[in-house]
Amino acid sequence: MLYYLFEYLQQFNFPGARLFSYISFRSATAVIISLVFTMVAGRRLIAYLRKKQVGETVRSLYLEGQNQKAGTPTMGGIIIIGAILIPVFLLCRLTNIYVILLIFTTIWLGAIGFMDDYIKIFKKNKDGLKSTYKLVGQIFLGIVIGTAIYLSPDIVVRENVQIETEQVSELLNDFPDSQTVKGASDVKSLKTTVPFLKNNEFDYSKIVWFLDAEKYGWVAGIIFILIVTFIITAVSNGANITDGIDGLASSTSAVSSATLLIFAYVSGNVIFSQYLNIMYIPGIGELVVFTSAFIGATVGFLWFNAYPAQIFMGDTGSLTIGGIIAVIAVLVRKELLIPVFCGIFLVENLSVMLQVWYFKKTLKKYGQGLHLFLMAPLHHHFQKKGMHESKIVARFVIITIVLSVISVLTLKIR
Repeated sequence: MLYYLFEYLQQFNFPGARLFSYISFRSATAVIISLVFTMVAGRRLIAYLRKKQVGETVRSLYLEGQNQKAGTPTMGGIIIIGAILIPVFLLCRLTNIYVILLIFTTIWLGAIGFMDDYIKIFKKNKDGLKSTYKLVGQIFLGIVIGTAIYLSPDIVVRENVQIETEQVSELLNDFPDSQTVKGASDVKSLKTTVPFLKNNEFDYSKIVWFLDAEKYGWVAGIIFILIVTFIITAVSNGANITDGIDGLASSTSAVSSATLLIFAYVSGNVIFSQYLNIMYIPGIGELVVFTSAFIGATVGFLWFNAYPAQIFMGDTGSLTIGGIIAVIAVLVRKELLIPVFCGIFLVENLSVMLQVWYFKKTLKKYGQGLHLFLMAPLHHHFQKKGMHESKIVARFVIITIVLSVISVLTLKIR
């Protein structure tokens, strides 16, 4: 809303109004608003939830310090969602298709997670929302996002961008979405980025290279939608599984989203995209503002969620942050890098699957199921080995930082 107000005031040369045309200024402001909201709303929500006795019911896993967490307020994901949406509505261009898709993602997954937490707490059903319903909701989101990318005329890449030296100064001072370059053309494309390769672009339509593109191009579209759906579902569930000890999901998500912020910025800037020889995606720069709000929300929530946690995010938060990360990655055409900068989510997911697979295999072979890990997900394995959860979080964050740096380096290493 403020963006449109100050855009209007620019006509009258209102002091400072032009600042809102700069993504860097709006991004910094989004972080500040998000942090302030989290700090203020966090304390009040914690006090309210304690008053209403909306506490976590702890299932005994025989972990040290686990019983102390009983009764800790949950559903803190409400804080994260509010801290994202408020600066986004104030500072983003709400007509931008990428912002629209991410607002929908935030609200949709937040609603699914809220229903799950509500059933657990108020209906006293520890299983919460049926996993089938959650999965259907995630699949629906994936179909919506994938279809929008495939069909929307506003989601394009710009090709044949060549900037003359004298244009650089002008473009640096111009609003990113109005950057026009002679000879450039906007095209619908299912291209994505393949890390570490010299010619690092891959077109999903090549999957069906043996079919007539004019007649059967829709087949590639369906395959793309299915891939997007799988990615969103997997990352969302990965964040949900990772949210098992104080501060782990929020801290690793903040680092991963910082990586996506860099990708969104360089992909949405015509000068940097040409210099780095990467796809220029018109309008994607607006996601820098959204991602900044997301970083502010996760860091602000970490203030209360770090050990010992004063509040848990619940599925309201974990499903949402995982889905947002996945959707941003898909939109900036970096979804194939998710296993790198979201490596912790991947490993946590795999540890659960491997645990189940190994148990079933040994049960069939020996008549007794054996465990590959002391406990899954992986963070519980280290807890069982006697490592304090704050140390587990610190080391997982360090690993995420290293993986994120490697991901950013793929912009140059090919």
